Amino acid sequence: MSRAGTRRPRPAALSALIVAALLLAVTGCAQRSSTTPPGVLNVGQISNSLAFFPLFVAEQKGYFAEEGVKLGERPRLGTGAKVAAALKSGSIDLGAGVMTDALNLARIDDKGRLVANLVDRYYVDVVVGASFAGASPSDPLDQRIRALRGKKIGITGPGSGTEALVTYLFAKAGMNSATDSELVNLGSTAAAALGALKGGRVDALAFFQPIAQQATAAGIGVRFISPAAGDVPGLERTSHGVVFTTQRIIDKKPKEVAAFQNALGRAQRFIHQADTGEIIRLLGLYLKGIDPKALTELPALMRSEIPESIGFSRSSFDTAIGFHRVTGLVKHLPSYEQIVPPALRTNAT
Repeated sequence: MSRAGTRRPRPAALSALIVAALLLAVTGCAQRSSTTPPGVLNVGQISNSLAFFPLFVAEQKGYFAEEGVKLGERPRLGTGAKVAAALKSGSIDLGAGVMTDALNLARIDDKGRLVANLVDRYYVDVVVGASFAGASPSDPLDQRIRALRGKKIGITGPGSGTEALVTYLFAKAGMNSATDSELVNLGSTAAAALGALKGGRVDALAFFQPIAQQATAAGIGVRFISPAAGDVPGLERTSHGVVFTTQRIIDKKPKEVAAFQNALGRAQRFIHQADTGEIIRLLGLYLKGIDPKALTELPALMRSEIPESIGFSRSSFDTAIGFHRVTGLVKHLPSYEQIVPPALRTNAT
C-alpha cells in the first residue's frame, strides 16, 4: 500500500508505467538529440546526494574547463525517471542518476549507454526513528526487515532506488512491500524526509546518503539497515550511482563526453587523495545547511564507496542486474556488453 494522494501500483504495473512514460518521451521526440552548442554539455541529476558529489568537485576544482568542456544547464530533476525523460527529450545530454534509471532507458532504447560509475555500493540507507520498537540496528538482518512489516516507510518516489531497496529487502524476508508496508512518497529533499520522520508521518526512511548521518546529528533517528556497510549479504559491491546517456550523444559529442569523463575521473581521485579537511569544506558547500556534526564520517564513507576510476567491473554490474531481477522494477535487462562501452569495461572484481 502507498500514500501520495493515490494508491500506487504494484512493482510490475509500476515498471510498466515508468517505461510508458519513457516511451512517450522517445516517440514524442524520436529525432531529438543534443541541442547544446559545440563544447557544451547539459547535465541533469536527481538531487544533491553523495553519489553526485564528484560532479560538484569537478566543477569547484575547474576540471571540466581544464579538460575542454563547459557545463551548461545543471537541473536537479527530483527523480531518475525525470532525468531519463529529460535525456530523451534532448534538454540534457547526460543524466546522473542510479542504475535503475539507466537500465529502464536501455529497455526501451538499445542506444542507452553508461558514461561513468559514481558509486560502487548501494548507497541507500534505511533509517528509523529514535523510538522505533521491534528490533535494534544490531539485530539479525531478517529480524530488522520483519520489524518493518506494517510500517510507513518514506521513499523518494515510485520506481526509485529507494523503493527498490525496500522491495528487495522485503522479498528477502518472504514479504511484499506493496502489501506488507505503506510506502510514502516524500520527494528527494532530505529536509522534508527528516521532517516526516520527526513528525511521525513515517516510521522509517529508505533514503540516499547522508540521510543516516543527518538523522543522527539531529537526534531524529538512527541507521537501521545499510547495504553499503555490509548489512545485506550479496549486495556489498554493486554499481549504483551512475552517469548515463545515449550512443547518439556519444557519437555527436565524442570530445565533450571524453572531456567530461576525464574531469570526473580526476574528481574521484581527488576525493581519495585530498586532505580530509578540504573534503569536509567542499561537502559543506555542496550540502548547504547540513549540520556540521553530520559531516565528520562522510570523507571515509565516500572513499569506501566512490571508486577511483569511472569504469564498471563485470562483477559489480552483474550484482546490479541480479538486484533488479529480484525487485522486478526493470524487465528485459541489458547485457554488460550492450550498455557498458568498451573503454569502461574493467577487470576489477
